[in-house]
Amino acid sequence: MFNKRILIISAVIYPRISPRAIRATELAKEFARKGYDVTIYGVLGKYDYSDFEKTYNVRVKNLGKTRFFPFNSDNDNIEFSLKYRVLNKLFKKSLDYPNIELAFWTNRVLKREKNVDLLITVAMPFSIHWGAAYRKTRNKNLFPKLWVADCGDPYMGNSLNKPVFYFKYVEKWFCRAANFISIPLENAKKAYYEEFHQKIKIIPQGFDLSQTIEDIDDIHIKEGTLTFVYAGTFYTGVRDPRSFLEYLTTRKDIDFQFLIFTKSKEILEEFNQKLGDKMIVRDFVPREELLSIMKKVDFLVNFENNTEVQSPSKLIDYAIVDKPILSMNSSEELDKAIINEFLNRKYSNSLRINDIYKYDIKNVANQFIELMDAS
Repeated sequence: MFNKRILIISAVIYPRISPRAIRATELAKEFARKGYDVTIYGVLGKYDYSDFEKTYNVRVKNLGKTRFFPFNSDNDNIEFSLKYRVLNKLFKKSLDYPNIELAFWTNRVLKREKNVDLLITVAMPFSIHWGAAYRKTRNKNLFPKLWVADCGDPYMGNSLNKPVFYFKYVEKWFCRAANFISIPLENAKKAYYEEFHQKIKIIPQGFDLSQTIEDIDDIHIKEGTLTFVYAGTFYTGVRDPRSFLEYLTTRKDIDFQFLIFTKSKEILEEFNQKLGDKMIVRDFVPREELLSIMKKVDFLVNFENNTEVQSPSKLIDYAIVDKPILSMNSSEELDKAIINEFLNRKYSNSLRINDIYKYDIKNVANQFIELMDAS
């Protein structure tokens, strides 16, 4: 059993701060802890993985030296060239540019990786699945024994970012080729073609729940001041904070700090002056630091996706720190009564997340292993 090889291919991995990077990296670490031979691929930057490989007994390899795909696994700010912006405008929708380049690199990787017992391809982007499907059609005999296409969000069924209609044929193609399709939510099945529902396995996002939350943050939280946190991406009209922020500008009677960790800063600009130092906006920080910050505040804020088929993985971190959660739907009228309860430190209407242990990486990894052992 412990000689079995597991190969994980993801666009980005640690130290990138994103749900898919965390997904791939946490799985790789846990498989290695269980004694498997693990290799993980991602588009790497300048980060030195030598200590990571020794600590976790995981081989880290570069997916490819990309020419168009602009992201890598470092957390450096990306500067988009004029060439990238022009090509993105021309081909983003019609060719899924620049993600489609990763199909080429995934095919190259699988052409040289032999004797793999379990392949996990991690989307987004879905082009990683396409590269695996192409390689399987070219040489099924040398392809990994079991392939699980892991999908954090739907592709054709994604209400936040709908692809061009003809990509449905590409999605059906890779779904036919994969042995299983793993998704994090039961409700998300609705976003996939019914003919492939028998291949779908519900395997949620996983984290190391035994990890100690250390005091490692550098944000000064004023003693006695009501403090709350949001961490994640904003989308206009969906995960949209503006009505909530507008209401906060009217609550001059309350001394509060709203800490926001996001890269979607443009949507917040009109409130920089209105809220002043009551709103502190920062880039994403390492997960360990974020957990430390969230552990110290009064409550956490969630803006819902307004869809049954997608759920932000940050809610798991929210549950881990065991703080009240103020959850709002941006498409509905602001419930000022519930907001006022939270602003008065009353949390009876907090969002509850049950059965936190189903997100334990040990249990999550076991679900993949069970598929491999049964094949």
